[in-house]
Amino acid sequence: MDASPDLPRQSRVPVFNMPGVVSAAIGILVAIHALREFVLPDTWDLAVLLDLALIPGRWTVAMDPSQAEALVAAASARVSDASTLDAYVSFARYIAADPAAMPWTFATYALLHGSWMHLVFNSVWLAAFGSPVARRCGTLRFCLLALAGAVAGAVLHLLLDPMSLAPLIGASASVSALMAAAARFVFQPPPLISPAAPPWQIPVPPPLQTIPELLRNRTAVVFLVIWLATNLLFGVIALPLGADGSSIAWDAHLGGFVIGFFLLPLIDRRRRPIR
Repeated sequence: MDASPDLPRQSRVPVFNMPGVVSAAIGILVAIHALREFVLPDTWDLAVLLDLALIPGRWTVAMDPSQAEALVAAASARVSDASTLDAYVSFARYIAADPAAMPWTFATYALLHGSWMHLVFNSVWLAAFGSPVARRCGTLRFCLLALAGAVAGAVLHLLLDPMSLAPLIGASASVSALMAAAARFVFQPPPLISPAAPPWQIPVPPPLQTIPELLRNRTAVVFLVIWLATNLLFGVIALPLGADGSSIAWDAHLGGFVIGFFLLPLIDRRRRPIR
């Protein structure tokens, strides 16, 4: 009788061995952008942008209709190019005239991207930092972290720039939440397995590091400092992202990062060692 255990099948090349939920998320983002880029007419794509992107000015007027004229005035003050001033003010008047609250846009904006470069950039970081989070937490908790990051990023962006008419798009806030969650455990030495342990035993994930422990972890501190400095630098000098010239929403990144950092300990799922 063969008493050997059924070992897990190694059917995928390790470099592509991303968790299914991460692969699915990247596939959905690519499919949506390809649909907008190659299939939808410009008028339909504009409708998608208006219905799914987060526009802070629309929410501001929806919550306080008396801000309609202030929104138009702010639009006039933001544009110095006379050739685009009329179009920008007209858009402000359009938003002020129909400021319907669209609560789904606090999440759906993360499905849209401004360019292929924008999409590729987010996909690379999603694969790098989303994979360890998905392996540790599972599909549902991974999705919860990503959704919470998107919502937190949108809320902070709205609070800091309530009169903006620039549509907020991109999965960067969700990715930032996953990066912050991963930072709580990936910068530790790999777990050791006893030589007597069976070869198919899955290593127990390391415990989450507390904030004091992170501050004593040089690698984690360097990562956090570089991340914060880079995002603040982008916010100060308003670097464009990609060929479309849209600026990086550093405040949305920050909101996602903060929620991911503090939410993971509340939903973390620790696996028990196999005995």
